[in-house]
Amino acid sequence: MIEVQDLTKTFRIHKKEAGLKGSIRALFHREWHSVEALKSVTFNVKAGETVGLVGANGAGKTTLLKLLSGILHPTSGSAKVLGHTPWERSNQFRRQIALIMGQKAQLWWDLPAADCFLLLKEIYEIPQNQYQESLDSLTQLLDVRNQMNTQIRRLSLGERMKMELIAALLHRPRVVFLDEPTIGLDVNAQRALRDFIANYSLQWKPALILTSHYMEDIKHLCRRVVIIREGDFIYDGPLSKVVHQFTRHKVVTVALDAPLNGSYALPKHLGEVLSCDATLARFKVDRERIAEASSWLLQNCQVSDLSIEEEDISTVISKLFLGSPS
Repeated sequence: MIEVQDLTKTFRIHKKEAGLKGSIRALFHREWHSVEALKSVTFNVKAGETVGLVGANGAGKTTLLKLLSGILHPTSGSAKVLGHTPWERSNQFRRQIALIMGQKAQLWWDLPAADCFLLLKEIYEIPQNQYQESLDSLTQLLDVRNQMNTQIRRLSLGERMKMELIAALLHRPRVVFLDEPTIGLDVNAQRALRDFIANYSLQWKPALILTSHYMEDIKHLCRRVVIIREGDFIYDGPLSKVVHQFTRHKVVTVALDAPLNGSYALPKHLGEVLSCDATLARFKVDRERIAEASSWLLQNCQVSDLSIEEEDISTVISKLFLGSPS
């Protein structure tokens, strides 16, 4: 459904000069420099697949979604979405995709949601039976039937986001781009939107790309994740393998019957102490030395319990954003 080959996007940005003299000089002679937002990225997304696109601010996530939805033209490379070139923006292409941006509204604030949806029905030329069926299903799943006749600007942020989702999905798109759909929402609203997106994907099986800074969104919705840093893809594969591929250590936690003192410090070649108090100690241990370190702790400390854990996936991905995997 989505095929991307060596896609590159470069922006030309004019260099701002400080002070009044610099501002006046810039009126007559501007200095420009190029910024590569995407650097020859290549990937595919199949029907029914949900891909999490994660990266720091400015990594190129939104730029990629804008290219794939036809808002931007690339500097080089090619992309096909449902067999169409996105930036040609054919009507047949636009009828089959949806782009939802958590920071931008597409509905008319002074109109109630019901009127907005009727207008979208005409824009997308949705048959009446399909429109009514989709509307009933979506409003029931998102529990917003009682807010349908309320002006959009009078709704809460969570309710507005639900209406945005309905507006984007009324025409049953085969490809869905979600850019930070849960940003700014409270925990309950985030959970409700995640559950809805999961159910919608299961029912209609669109190709779906999701960007989010909330790892709960990614973990709940995506089996595959693409990590992007400064316009480059540094990982594309199963979410379950991120930790194993990018971390050399595990965390060993021991509960103690007696305090751990200096004489019981873990030998340097086995690992390092992350934290230690009277009854609990945590150690960072090389994957290949887990068995040896665990055996040493059991023999030399009065251990009542021992657990071995992977590093938290959110921590691992945060380190990857900064270019410093553990």
